[in-house]
Amino acid sequence: MGKNTLMKASLTAANRKPEPEDDDYEVRKDTYKFNENIEKILGQLRGNTNLIFSNGDLGEVKVILDKNFRPSAAKPGMIAPDNVEIPAGPTGLDPKQTAFFQNLQIQTKIVKAQIDIIAEKQVVFKGDKIGGTEAALLDKLKIYPFQYKMEVSKVLQAGSLFDAAVLDLSTDILLAKFKNACGIQASISLASGYSTSASAPHTILNGFKNLLAVSLSTGYDFPEATKFVSAAKNAPAAGAAGAATAKAAVVEEKKEEEEAVDMGDLFGGDDEY
Repeated sequence: MGKNTLMKASLTAANRKPEPEDDDYEVRKDTYKFNENIEKILGQLRGNTNLIFSNGDLGEVKVILDKNFRPSAAKPGMIAPDNVEIPAGPTGLDPKQTAFFQNLQIQTKIVKAQIDIIAEKQVVFKGDKIGGTEAALLDKLKIYPFQYKMEVSKVLQAGSLFDAAVLDLSTDILLAKFKNACGIQASISLASGYSTSASAPHTILNGFKNLLAVSLSTGYDFPEATKFVSAAKNAPAAGAAGAATAKAAVVEEKKEEEEAVDMGDLFGGDDEY
């Protein structure tokens, strides 16, 4: 951590080619090498920026940073990083302070000499500037809706500078994206007729389906199609047996229902009146 001016000066000096008039010329002349990464870092030193160096998993570093934070109050003039709602219920404020709620159109009532909020109300909208009234009310209610923490903005790894959102991608998400991209590549290859490693398995499978169809139509058999041909020949018999079993079950169930409906001698059978 340090002031941007000092960090920029140090990095610029480290990346400057040594000249004979420099005090450290003899030390640096044989080891100097221009570092492109330093130039990328210099472009990011704006605002309250810190540099964190790690040989470990950068995703784990971000998790640690996200876990360490302090509650932060809403301040007038700041841009809200998130929406803020005031919950319904007692506020602990005396009735003399109803003006704050009226200005923000928050419905209230007086219960046991204190102000109660009737319904939850959103008072701050993400991306909007926070007004003095909203900030004062949240402070009176002791609501600290924001977090004061270190936000990872950029990641520099192996010479590539990318957004920190990449660190939130899990292995499952990356595999799903890769699978989807392979599917798109295969679709384009099949549609255009240009074979690639992604479309080759589909092309071979479609070719085998055509050979299998010819085998079933002509009766010409080959070793790879034997199992499929046998299954196709036995399928109608298996289906018929299944249908017969189902029919028998339905008939049996209907018969049982008819027997259960028998009302017996409800009206006296053959008695004469």
